[in-house]
Amino acid sequence: MGRSYFHLHLVSDSTGETLITVARAVVAQYEGVAAIEHVYPLVRSNTQLERVISEIETAPGIVLYTLVEQDLAHRLEEVCRNTGSPHLSVLEPVHALLSSYLGTHSTARPGAQHMLNAEYFKRIDAMNFTLLHDDGHLPHDLDDADVILVGVSRTSKTPTAVYLANRGLKTANIPLVPGVPPPSVLETARKALIVGLVATPERIVQIRQNRLLSLNADDDTSYVDRDAVAEELAASRRLFARNGWPVIDVTRRSIEETAAAIIDHYRDHRLRFIAE
Repeated sequence: MGRSYFHLHLVSDSTGETLITVARAVVAQYEGVAAIEHVYPLVRSNTQLERVISEIETAPGIVLYTLVEQDLAHRLEEVCRNTGSPHLSVLEPVHALLSSYLGTHSTARPGAQHMLNAEYFKRIDAMNFTLLHDDGHLPHDLDDADVILVGVSRTSKTPTAVYLANRGLKTANIPLVPGVPPPSVLETARKALIVGLVATPERIVQIRQNRLLSLNADDDTSYVDRDAVAEELAASRRLFARNGWPVIDVTRRSIEETAAAIIDHYRDHRLRFIAE
């Protein structure tokens, strides 16, 4: 059976991240179906909306939107009805629930979640820290981190660290290299949550082989030898167990899933740290 396609229009008065995340999470539940995405961010004027409308009229499909300005939302809904395009305000059910529970109405503020507030600058600070402490750099101030990721090469340390930084967590990552002792500061760090990342030897070998292929490098090396990799992983697990660090197997986890598990551990770690 061939894959079927449909047009999916995502209209936002902000960056569109909310719509994209929600839409892709739902579409992923339908096998054999793929969305042709049309993303329209920062739609805040009639002129901008008319360009969107032209696209919808050319390729009708499902329309999801987050427009807090009612005039723009009503105009979009009118066009959707005329073109037979099913449409939904993704935020409206949440607004209705909050309004009912809180007994008050919201104020229309497009992009309010992206205002330059303290939380925003915290994320910028976290990202700067994370980039400076990638791959074992600047180990002397590791305990200033919120999270330290430790693991052998190709256990997704860097992308996971960057994702966590975007969530506001200062994240350093330390590679475990055969024959090279890890930084001694790992033994004394108290403030930071230290997490060990592992994967199956087969998965690590596969990723490393792809890495060498992209670099046109010789793959006749212990770096991609299955037994050598298995020993690296076993040594890393012994290190993690000796120090009582939580361990996450990233073999079948996405970056987002790994980060979610780390954030869960971090909450518990912070509670214990504060209690002490």
